[in-house]
Amino acid sequence: MTTALFNAISLGKHNLSNRIVMPPMTRSRASQPGDVANDLMAQYYGQRATAGLIISEGTQVSEMGKGYAWTPGIYSQEQIAGWHKVTDAVHQANGVIFAQLWHVGRVTHPDNIAGQQPISSSAMKAENVKVFIDNGTDEPGFVDVVEPRAMSIDEIQQVIAQFKQAALNAMAAGFDGIELHAANGYLINQFIDSESNQRSDQYGGSLENRLRFLDEVVAAMVDAIGADKVGVRLAPLTTLNGTVDADPEQTYTAAAKLLNEHGIVYLHIAEADWEDAPEMSSGFKQALRDAFSGVLIYAGKYSPERAEDAIENGLADMIAFGRPFVANPDLPNRIRLGQPWNKHNPDTLFGGGAKGFTDYPRFSE
Repeated sequence: MTTALFNAISLGKHNLSNRIVMPPMTRSRASQPGDVANDLMAQYYGQRATAGLIISEGTQVSEMGKGYAWTPGIYSQEQIAGWHKVTDAVHQANGVIFAQLWHVGRVTHPDNIAGQQPISSSAMKAENVKVFIDNGTDEPGFVDVVEPRAMSIDEIQQVIAQFKQAALNAMAAGFDGIELHAANGYLINQFIDSESNQRSDQYGGSLENRLRFLDEVVAAMVDAIGADKVGVRLAPLTTLNGTVDADPEQTYTAAAKLLNEHGIVYLHIAEADWEDAPEMSSGFKQALRDAFSGVLIYAGKYSPERAEDAIENGLADMIAFGRPFVANPDLPNRIRLGQPWNKHNPDTLFGGGAKGFTDYPRFSE
């Protein structure tokens, strides 16, 4: 039933044993102070190293890039050392792991960024969006985001440099590559989507201008570590965190063409996966396939059967399973053998310790 998922595939210089991806999932367990990856996180990722590819939870490229309490960073030496524990654990289990690099832009609160005002493409607040802050307990306290200020050209250049340095830091931390988070309403997405970008300079207005920030960040990363170590995540139909595009098919097909010109190793498409979410048409997926010649990864409530179909019909090369990986450290084996899946506990997704993080059993247990 699941033969296509277990065909080997090349990703840059890596030969992956299966096409099952563990996608980036925020779990908010970094050590405080300092937002440092730790031994518990190393255990969590090491348990899941039978995925063909692991993509780490989002790790902020600067203090200003932090959206949520207890999320890890990758801009200090202590953070690099913490992430090295994670990559060592994954490599000891013969896994491959990329670091997802993010800057949340306006999707934060001053309490998470040392009292500063958030930055974005434009001075537009994300409506009906909450983030969680450290309120002195083990439970995250959710608060409304605030209005950001529009970034100056100098600040845009500074953030490009931060992404480039974060890519170099990821290599120093032992990662096999990086994924740029350009999805789900975070900073790069705030430039891409028409309804969140009201700029009138070279970074706003036309589609070419709205893609310029993405273009320049990817160029800087490719220059730093090589295109074969760079992937990008996009979410064409998402309305998460208040970003909406007037013509997503045109915008994101153009983005895929642009990324193809950089020769990046993969494009990771996050499909909208909530109830009544808009579906990506097969025509849209075919347009992305035609535009991008690297490895195409899709994520969004896939069953093994649906994943199999997507690979066999040529629209996808790999499939990411998010929440199932939270609760099933041995997910590839369960898929291969047709075994039932553990259900995840939603109450332990964010914050806390080992409970609901590293204590989910393998099937044999």
